[in-house]
Amino acid sequence: MSDIIGKIKHHLVPILDAKGLTLWDLEFKKDGPKWLLRLFIDREGSGVTLDDCESVSRDLSMVLDVEDAIPHAYTLEVSSPGLDRTLSRLEHYQKCLGKLIRIKTFQAIDGQKVFRGVLKDLQGTIVVLGTDSGTDLTLSMENIAKASLEVVL
Repeated sequence: MSDIIGKIKHHLVPILDAKGLTLWDLEFKKDGPKWLLRLFIDREGSGVTLDDCESVSRDLSMVLDVEDAIPHAYTLEVSSPGLDRTLSRLEHYQKCLGKLIRIKTFQAIDGQKVFRGVLKDLQGTIVVLGTDSGTDLTLSMENIAKASLEVVL
């Protein structure tokens, strides 16, 4: 599986670079009887347009088909990570320092599993969250089931 993902990234990165885009996340998994390749692309500052998604999808599909990088049928989806983007890697947390996030933990902390606050700091794999109560909460990334940006309107 990691060989296939490596091949996909090898072909994807130059396409994204040429368009001024970055890869936020990539999923390649079996979805029922079919395989799904889902890409989340981003652009610093202005975000991603529908044209960007279509262009990346078209260009990557062509390269992957010619190179036969994926040995079986799959569905390709390309989209923006959205305003409430999921934070799943250390780089995601680093890009979101100072922003409001929502975290759901595997294990309850003082009877609570969902936390909301400003991402204040990262200390290795420890996340420091400034909460509404004014106290800082430190969480190990190992205990984070899901984290995402919180949309403020």
